[in-house]
Amino acid sequence: MMSEQKKQPSMGQMLKNFASEVVEYAKAGAPHVSEKQYNYRLKTCNECPSLKRASMRCGECGCMIEHKAKWATSNCPSKKWPQVIIGKDGKKVKVGRPAAKKWRRDKKDNTKTGDKT
Repeated sequence: MMSEQKKQPSMGQMLKNFASEVVEYAKAGAPHVSEKQYNYRLKTCNECPSLKRASMRCGECGCMIEHKAKWATSNCPSKKWPQVIIGKDGKKVKVGRPAAKKWRRDKKDNTKTGDKT
């Protein structure tokens, strides 16, 4: 008898999961795991029967594993990754218009001074 494979989460549920992950990631200052932790996470996902290989998405939450595995704030829904402890307060990040304005201003200033990269 064939084992029944779990159906991937709906698009709505995947968006909800992703939105929740992004909020936590940004609040913590957008921390990434080390290269060693990242490779371990990818290896663990690759060996997991829930992995949807055609899309390289987690069959439990629907996240794209190559991205989810990088974020230190992300956890495996099946609890197969060791938890990463992030600083209590995290690093503050600016998101939205003020950050975009600063980026445009900095870019404009660099072109005025004739910086060549």
